[in-house]
Amino acid sequence: CQDYSVARSLSGEKGIEGKKGVLWWEIYKTIQAKKPKVVLLENVDRLLKSPSKKRGRDFGIILACFQEQGYNVEWRVINAADYGFPQRRRRVFIFASLKDLNKKIDYTKSFESLALKNGLFAKSLPVIQEIKNFKSVPFSFSDLVEVSNNFSFGFRNFGLLTNGIISTADVTSYFNDHNMTLGEVLEKNSDLNKYVVSNIDKWKYMKSGKKILRTSKDGFTYTFSEGQIAFPDYLDRPARTMLTSESSLNRSSHLIFDQSLNQFRTLSPKEAERLNGFPDNWTESLSDKRRYFMMGNALVCGIVRKLAQGIKSIL
Repeated sequence: CQDYSVARSLSGEKGIEGKKGVLWWEIYKTIQAKKPKVVLLENVDRLLKSPSKKRGRDFGIILACFQEQGYNVEWRVINAADYGFPQRRRRVFIFASLKDLNKKIDYTKSFESLALKNGLFAKSLPVIQEIKNFKSVPFSFSDLVEVSNNFSFGFRNFGLLTNGIISTADVTSYFNDHNMTLGEVLEKNSDLNKYVVSNIDKWKYMKSGKKILRTSKDGFTYTFSEGQIAFPDYLDRPARTMLTSESSLNRSSHLIFDQSLNQFRTLSPKEAERLNGFPDNWTESLSDKRRYFMMGNALVCGIVRKLAQGIKSIL
């Protein structure tokens, strides 16, 4: 998710300038070699705005790669909690399909039709029937270096790349059922004393809102600000996004008040698995620290399952 920029070497070949996004180029080599009928990718949603000095360039490079290989592309930012899952986890999903697959998804249809009804994401994860902030631009370039050097664009939470045109807009998730909560994934009748914490004041301070005056190495003075995080975490709503540092002493870890213990505690590894929809003890062969790390990197399985059902119908 960091830096997909492209440079031209002295010999005139295209090379990678950004070193942290190199996994994309391995994916691209696979696409070039195998030409899969469909490709499904996932990343943090800031990919659409990266890098900060040239918003949208990195995602534009990915789209350009797909266009060169003859794919239609649609993407959408999806928050798992919007579809009933017990974690507020926002990720961008990118679906590319070879143009000869248009029998099942007709990309000649209008943008509105594909965004609201007929695209993979609209069929798999319904949206309210309106779009906002629509915009569209031609997407033509001589090579990927040109895209890297010149392209920037304000991508919205849904979009299409079809027939050399990028179109994008905001759509709103629609879910008409029960939203699972953090409280519903908690373990019952289990020995959870090992997750009890004692330094409550420190936890409370870390999660509080604060403004701190700091001085940088070059002597520049600035104010460091943090917003407040719920203390303890609410049990009657979906959990916050899990990070790889879950359960360690930091402000992003979930901290709950366990009524049965009458004490504050962190989540158990099994509860972390449940927040992503994994079967209980899916990671039990690992240390607790690695179990939390794995779940902090994982996807919400239910979202992938819904998209898989849509892809199955296409194939």
